[in-house]
Amino acid sequence: MRDWVGRWPLVGRGAELDSFAAALADRECRGFVVGGSAGVGKSRLAEECLGRASAAGFRVGRATASAAAGAVPLGAIAHLLPAGVDLSDPVAGFAAVAERLAAGPGRRRWVLLVDDMHLLDSASAVLLRQLMDTGVLLLIGTVRSGEPYGKAVTALRGGDAVHRVDLTVLSPEQIEELFQVALGGAVDRRSLHELSAASGGNVLYLRELVLGALTAGDLTEDGEIWHLAEGRLPATARLTEVIGTRLATADSAGRPVLELLALCEPLSLADAQDLAPPVVMAALEQAGLIRIMQDRRRTAVSLAHPLYGEVLRAGLPVLRRRTLLLDQAARVEARGARRRGDLLHIATWRLAATGTADPTLLTQAAVLSRHAHDYPQIVALLEALPEKHRTTATGLMLGHAYFELGRWDQAEAAIAQADAVAIGEQEKLAVALVRTLNLLWSNAPLSEALAVNDAALNRITSPAARRKLTINEGFMRIVAGQPAQGLTLLEDLETDVGDAPDVDVWLRGAWMKPFALALVGRTGEAATWAERAHAGHRKVDEHALVSHPAVQRIPLVLALTEAGLPDEARREGERTYSELVAADSVVRVWLAVFLGRTEWLAGRPATARRWWAEAAALARSFDHTMALRPVLGGLAACAAVLGDLDAAEASLAEHRTLPPLAPGLLSAGEERLGEAWLLAARGHLGRARSVLTAAALAARSTGHLTGEALLLTDVARLGGAKEVTDRLTALAQRCDGALAPARAQLAAALAADDPDQLLQAADACQAVGAQLLAAEAATAAAAAWRRAHQTRRASAAAHRAAAAPARCEGARTPLLTTAQSTAPLTDREREIALLAALGNASKDIAQALVLSVRTVDNHLHRAYAKLGVTTRRELAQTLRTPSPVPRPDHQHGRSETTTGG
Repeated sequence: MRDWVGRWPLVGRGAELDSFAAALADRECRGFVVGGSAGVGKSRLAEECLGRASAAGFRVGRATASAAAGAVPLGAIAHLLPAGVDLSDPVAGFAAVAERLAAGPGRRRWVLLVDDMHLLDSASAVLLRQLMDTGVLLLIGTVRSGEPYGKAVTALRGGDAVHRVDLTVLSPEQIEELFQVALGGAVDRRSLHELSAASGGNVLYLRELVLGALTAGDLTEDGEIWHLAEGRLPATARLTEVIGTRLATADSAGRPVLELLALCEPLSLADAQDLAPPVVMAALEQAGLIRIMQDRRRTAVSLAHPLYGEVLRAGLPVLRRRTLLLDQAARVEARGARRRGDLLHIATWRLAATGTADPTLLTQAAVLSRHAHDYPQIVALLEALPEKHRTTATGLMLGHAYFELGRWDQAEAAIAQADAVAIGEQEKLAVALVRTLNLLWSNAPLSEALAVNDAALNRITSPAARRKLTINEGFMRIVAGQPAQGLTLLEDLETDVGDAPDVDVWLRGAWMKPFALALVGRTGEAATWAERAHAGHRKVDEHALVSHPAVQRIPLVLALTEAGLPDEARREGERTYSELVAADSVVRVWLAVFLGRTEWLAGRPATARRWWAEAAALARSFDHTMALRPVLGGLAACAAVLGDLDAAEASLAEHRTLPPLAPGLLSAGEERLGEAWLLAARGHLGRARSVLTAAALAARSTGHLTGEALLLTDVARLGGAKEVTDRLTALAQRCDGALAPARAQLAAALAADDPDQLLQAADACQAVGAQLLAAEAATAAAAAWRRAHQTRRASAAAHRAAAAPARCEGARTPLLTTAQSTAPLTDREREIALLAALGNASKDIAQALVLSVRTVDNHLHRAYAKLGVTTRRELAQTLRTPSPVPRPDHQHGRSETTTGG
């Protein structure tokens, strides 16, 4: 199991290590104490500090205090005392110890680590304080928060000469960093959320949870990202033992409260005190086993850590569990069940205790769960509903819950049951709306979903109901990649949810309309509609049978990106994604898709790859081909630009196995980014341009103007600027925002090969956050100035472009690698030079490009001259491609030092 079982890396403690470095450098400092709760990482930080002291030339030692050692004077540090010192007289003996310790080689100072310092006996504490005061040693001590200790240990911690840091639990960001280092790769956001929530940021608990999941095979890597199996979070025996020991410190009178909290937390203080008197509750809180929180007039009690509940539940016998649940349900009912969530809790407890509950109560509880977007709870409640009490409304609620969980087949079964009992136009309409939604997401062709919608239209005569189906058709056409047609159908959608006759239908149309507006280049309107839809959704959320309100902000990320505001899109997307992860909504897959696209356009391929890997893992988990197709193309493009050609090919190989579908929200053309950029990375620029040109035509045919502009920009970057400048200029006139004009300006500058225009284009691209485009423009400008023998200007442009690798996460593109020539390479020379630099023989290049070997050699000879190189190794180094293996070209009798193969 690699080195996961060993010591984990230390992350998120930079400030504390800086504090220790200052303490170590301060000759007046006598101690450095690390405080914090159990498992927070005190010992790990202290060990790192001790290691740094040793590396700095200090003499070091270590001791671990314990209750057993504390029963014997000097027991914890006896192994560190010099031999032969008589300690019968403490005053003289302690002085002798100090003298002997100070007399070592070079009279170097000691640094001593004492773990669990609060358990030291008084004699050890007194001796250590004397050694500190005489300057013989600097003490590093760890102290557990809330533990009692005597006056002697208090003295070790006191005084201005002792520095103290108190560790807190790790934040989700720090946990993500820890996983990146410990596992060697990123972890998807849902897994990160679950592990963070379960561990509470406690490093010890987190480590044991991860080791348990790795051992069980529940935490796995798909080649790009780590992800945890749904609903699986196994712990280790060590973790269960540690937590069990912690819980065993509770008085027996407090055990019933802990058990009830494990099943029903949070509890009101009144309910908790029915099982234990205030003095017992106070003791549990003092021991750090429970938390008591005041919220206005209500006082609530919960367990101090999420894992306490896991361990307690695992140890509860079935009958004890049943008794606790039923007693608590009766207790809340006796108080009148007046609070908002009481009905939900009563139904859940009775269902968990007996497997059944009153049907009316189950239905009411499911409605409350829907308001909370707790889809697993909805399923549990409505699956327990007896058959004779199931209605169209409960069936659709169940079907939509299954949809939100990505369980398409079960959703369709629930919808079919609802359809079987549906009566009248309104119920039939409701069934059609939910069914078309599920069909679209479950990889059914658009024609099948449209057929359901049309069948409903044929049965329904009410104008209001028919309009709802028209809005639904607009929604479906946009989802399936027909933004212009969808916009036409949504043209008269009310601008305020308060004016809409049907909340759910309005929210559906209002969610998709800004997507379409952004895709056709109307980014300002798109942003306005996305904000409007989100505000409307929040206002009516309690009455809506649709997804979490946060989904309405997904199109805002697309709109901000296409408007040339990637920083805003990134901030908005990150915040929204966290909301959707917490809600466990599968719709977040599309936010991951668009965040990856944002980062790709910003020129950050490694970050884009991270988001697209997240989207791919999620799409695979519930078989959502519509999202997986563009994501795999994006993954391949990122890997190719980063030089990971094997990973790029693996993504494309998976893409080829997917069934063909309607293009989805993004144009089908964008799926071909990976194919094009892998060809470019292998030097086949002409073929890459052909792929991108065909992809751009596909985007144009479906009305995806912003997608077309993206693809044509890449054609320009790969040597086809003259062919696409006019169309990009036309698109810039049709698309608002600053990104489209910056793209057109770049293409025009590349076509003209004018350094002034290129630098202006670099400024324009920089202004819209397109870092890689800006770097390419500046690099091309530097090359143009060099060819014009304008050395100073060339140096200035080159200096500007030099920061590109850091800003662009190591991206390698032909514009960055072939702009070093003293004269402009033609498109053909650039293509042949790249192929040769990758180790292809002249014969192979000629065959690939359908040219004669002599023609290839002539082009290569001119490229050598322009680049100032004489060998293929030099060519590879100049173009920053993997160097070819030196070998003679036996077919043509030339060695690698010639222009031949």
